[in-house]
Amino acid sequence: MTLEFHQLGLAPDYVDYVRGLDTQQKVHDKVVAGTAPSTVLLLEHAAVYTAGKRTEDHERPFDGTPVIPVDRGGKLTWHGPGQLVGYPIIKLKNPAGIRDYVERLEAVMIAVLADYSITAQRIKGRAGVWIPADTSGPARKIAAIGIRVHDGVTTHGFAINCNNDLAPYGQIIACGIADAGVTSIAQETGRNVAPRDLVSRITEELRNNEDALVATHEGAML
Repeated sequence: MTLEFHQLGLAPDYVDYVRGLDTQQKVHDKVVAGTAPSTVLLLEHAAVYTAGKRTEDHERPFDGTPVIPVDRGGKLTWHGPGQLVGYPIIKLKNPAGIRDYVERLEAVMIAVLADYSITAQRIKGRAGVWIPADTSGPARKIAAIGIRVHDGVTTHGFAINCNNDLAPYGQIIACGIADAGVTSIAQETGRNVAPRDLVSRITEELRNNEDALVATHEGAML
């Protein structure tokens, strides 16, 4: 197997977002150089808003909360306790197959959510994983995706809302989508599911896709 997994920090050891960015960059540089294997970092961040390259001024928090600009695609989002974040830093087998990569990440999360009897899906034209509109309300996002590919190696990744507080999303237009809501596993099921509870299944599903995604190369252990 060519894919390594590292738990960078889970509750109560939340990871500062800037520290997470720095770790991603260091691992990315090693993967590009061939001195480290493709790696997935799994973690929970301390609470933060981040703004992708397409974020517009009117989409920022209206209470003056600081926002960290990042070099991923997408718009504004929140990260924090109760949300499982995954940063796959992968040397892609097909560097041009970015859409396939995103769809595989979505499929991984859809499969894991099914373990909790959540029927999640893609919505055309909207990245991430969604609960379709039903009697509980409009379509609502349960997992987000925002990536960057540089020198054939990915950074940033996905975030699954597990048992996080949804109130911070009320301060922003999450991902620039005004006509949809945000939800979590806890909100949908009434169960207190923590990010740590998803780690083994996320790892399993990503390994199931490893051969299709990851370029084989020799790499030193981190």
